[in-house]
Amino acid sequence: MARIFFWKVWLRLNRLTKDVKNDYVAEVSTVGHTVSNEDVAKAIKKEGSDLQLETLIDVFNRGDRIRRNALLNGSSVQDGNVHLAPRVTGNWIGTDPQFDPESHKITVDAVPTAELRRALEEVGVEVLGKKADGGAHIGLVTDLNTGKTDGTISRNGDIIITGEKIKIAPDGEAGLGVFFVTAGGAETQDSNPLVQNDPKKIVCRVPNLPEGPFTLKIVTCFTSGNILLKEPAPLSMNCRLIRNRPLWFPSKNI
Repeated sequence: MARIFFWKVWLRLNRLTKDVKNDYVAEVSTVGHTVSNEDVAKAIKKEGSDLQLETLIDVFNRGDRIRRNALLNGSSVQDGNVHLAPRVTGNWIGTDPQFDPESHKITVDAVPTAELRRALEEVGVEVLGKKADGGAHIGLVTDLNTGKTDGTISRNGDIIITGEKIKIAPDGEAGLGVFFVTAGGAETQDSNPLVQNDPKKIVCRVPNLPEGPFTLKIVTCFTSGNILLKEPAPLSMNCRLIRNRPLWFPSKNI
């Protein structure tokens, strides 16, 4: 069967098989923001629905509440994609035990429906390579001017960069920060003070860049807590300026 959709995956070491040195597991690169009820409603409107956007969102939210209450009452719930079933985990000693929050957990099992399983047959997998040691990576870029997370950002506008272990540290040290690198290797550093500088999120300003291909690069010594790397570690993502306005960021670290 021809593959229509592709999931991009990173390979990371399997920590559960200590005796096997070259054993990896795949981690799907979930780029793009999580699709919400509002996103679904907007997509339905784009398809030509006559219903008001607010009406669609209200219906979806009500449906979520009704399905949630059904689960709370111990019923299974199924839509077109997922079958949800209530479950209690943990070991029970004897035939008349009591629920113990310390050893038992209330949860929900999610199983894809037959429709979704058939749809998954159209998905292929593209292996991006080995994920950076320690899990440090750039995951998503959001344009604060437009709110878009589809890879487009605005020149001279603020962006949110999210990922793992991306905090610029130590603060103020030369050679560290957020850079935009041309195909020829010329680097332009964001010289504005970072609005936010956390391990999972950086908010910064896009310089006045010329049109052409770029690489967004973060250079930092941060790893976790107050521990710093001995040498700076660069994290990169390809990008390019299009239509003389935004930058486009595909979902691939280098």
